[in-house]
Amino acid sequence: MKNEFKIHDIDSAPAASSERLASYKKQNGMIPNLFGVMAEAPGLLEGYQLLHQLFLNSSFDAEELTVVWQSINVEHNCTYCVPAHTAIAHSIKVDPALTEALRNQQPMPTEKLQVLQDTTLAMVRKRGELTEEEVNCFYSAGYGQQQLLEIILGLSQKVMSNYVNHVAGTPSDQVFQKFAWQKGQ
Repeated sequence: MKNEFKIHDIDSAPAASSERLASYKKQNGMIPNLFGVMAEAPGLLEGYQLLHQLFLNSSFDAEELTVVWQSINVEHNCTYCVPAHTAIAHSIKVDPALTEALRNQQPMPTEKLQVLQDTTLAMVRKRGELTEEEVNCFYSAGYGQQQLLEIILGLSQKVMSNYVNHVAGTPSDQVFQKFAWQKGQ
């Protein structure tokens, strides 16, 4: 049974989080429940938002960002983040076939994206202890050291959100509910 975590709004959030929530709402028209939960710990909310922006600004294109995010979300069985990142993928014009393949743990449409997914999952499952063969395969696919390190950046962001959602049982926002997801279904 989950603890009852408060989903803050601008008025109930600690002062250090309130401004961040207000700014996000002004830009996006809503405050995701994830941010409402994170607001209880202002440093967590700030860190998550910063990591999100840094990962968006990484060298990965929209498809690659989606592969990293969703591979981790699915591996971590995050029923909040998979729908949220499905909506994000649609908003950044990622092919819905790629999104569905990720959600359903099916092969990637290209060898390069498959290597990115395999490397991301190895990073998660092996806690960063990749073999020389795994790293060389990643490089042979056309990626470099920067992208290998950027997977760690994306993973850091996803650990924050996936784990918060697990401990808080964060309910899906209405806008994401049409993309509801359960592992293996």
